[in-house]
Amino acid sequence: MRKGLSTVLTVAICCIAILGFIVYQKPPLYHSQSFVFGTLVDISIYGEPEERAKSLSNEILQDFQHLHHQLHAWKPVSENQVSELGALNLAFASQNKPLNISPLMIEVLQDATKLSKQSNGLFNPTIGHLIGTWGFQADEFAATSVDDKKISALVSANPSMDDIVVTNNSAYSTNSSVKLDLGGYAKGYALDRAVRYLRKQYVKHALINIGGNIIALGQHGDKPWRVGIQHPRKPSAIATLDLLDGWAIGTSGDYQRYFMLDGKRYCHIIDPRTGYPVQHTQAVTVLIPPQAPYHSQAGVLSDVASKPIFIEPAESKSKIATAMGINHFMVINQSSQVFVTKEMQNKLTWLDQDFKKHAYVQTTTQH
Repeated sequence: MRKGLSTVLTVAICCIAILGFIVYQKPPLYHSQSFVFGTLVDISIYGEPEERAKSLSNEILQDFQHLHHQLHAWKPVSENQVSELGALNLAFASQNKPLNISPLMIEVLQDATKLSKQSNGLFNPTIGHLIGTWGFQADEFAATSVDDKKISALVSANPSMDDIVVTNNSAYSTNSSVKLDLGGYAKGYALDRAVRYLRKQYVKHALINIGGNIIALGQHGDKPWRVGIQHPRKPSAIATLDLLDGWAIGTSGDYQRYFMLDGKRYCHIIDPRTGYPVQHTQAVTVLIPPQAPYHSQAGVLSDVASKPIFIEPAESKSKIATAMGINHFMVINQSSQVFVTKEMQNKLTWLDQDFKKHAYVQTTTQH
C-alpha cells in the first residue's frame, strides 16, 4: 500500500516538474541574417515555432530582394534587364512619352514627393547624377576628384520631385536632369512593409534591422527590444534605448559610405543646394513613434528624416526637425560634440560616459 502510494507520488512530482518546465521555458527566439539593399539585414522573431518563424523570415527577405531589384538606381536586375527605377530614369533622361509604372512605384513617388516638400527639398531623391558623380553609385568607393564646374552645372539644373508627373498609372519628367536614387528611402519603406506583413500573420513580437534602420514589433519576452546607437568613430555603441512596439530608429552617418581625399572625409550625404557632401556632421539619429494611417510610416521616417537634419547647419537643425515632425533626435557634429533633444535624452542609457558628460540637451517645438 505504501509502496503504491510512493509510486503515485513520484509520478505526480515528475508530472509537475515536466509541466513546470513546459510553462517556464522561454519562448523561442528565431534569428536570421542576409545581405540586401547593399547592407546587412537582421530579422528576429520571438515567440513563434521555429519552422513558422523561418518561413516568415524567408518571406520577408524575398520581398526585400524584390524591392531591391525594383528600386535599385544603378544596378540592373540581370545582364539584359534594368530595374523598374532604372527604366524610369532612362525615360526621364530622354523625355519620351510617359512610362507605365507599378502601383508600388506610384505609392513610393507620391510619398517621396510629399516628404521632399516637407523637408524644403533637402530630402531630394532626384539628385542621382550628383550621387553618381561623387562615386557613390558603386559597391566600393574610391577617392574622387570632382570637377567643380560639373557640380555647379548639375546643381543649376535644379532637379526636384516636383518635376515628376504621375498620371494614369504612368510617370514622366519635365526636367531631363532628374535621376532618381531612392537609397535614402527604400530601407525604411521595406521596414514598414515587413511590419504590415507580420501583423497580418498575427505575429506579435519581432525586430527588423536593415543596416541600422530598425523597427520593433511587440517586445522581447517581458522586456522591450533594446538597440544600440553606433559610435561614429569606434566599433562600439555610445548608448542604448528601448524600442517600443511600432517605434523605429534610424541613423545617418559619415562613417560607412565615404572616402578620404587630401585629409578630408567625403560622405554619401550630399547637400542638394551645393552639390557637395556634408562635412559639418558625423551622425544624426532619429527615433520615430508609430504614425497615423495614411501618413508616411515610422520605418520610412526613420530612413528619410535624419538626412535633412544631417544636411542643415547647426543653427537650423532644430527647425528642420520640427518641419519633419521629429522630436526625438541626436546630433554628433564634426568635433564629436553631442546635441540631443530632451525627449531623446529621456530615452537613452549612456554607455560612453564622455559623450554623456558633454552632451548638450536642447528643447524642441512640440506638435
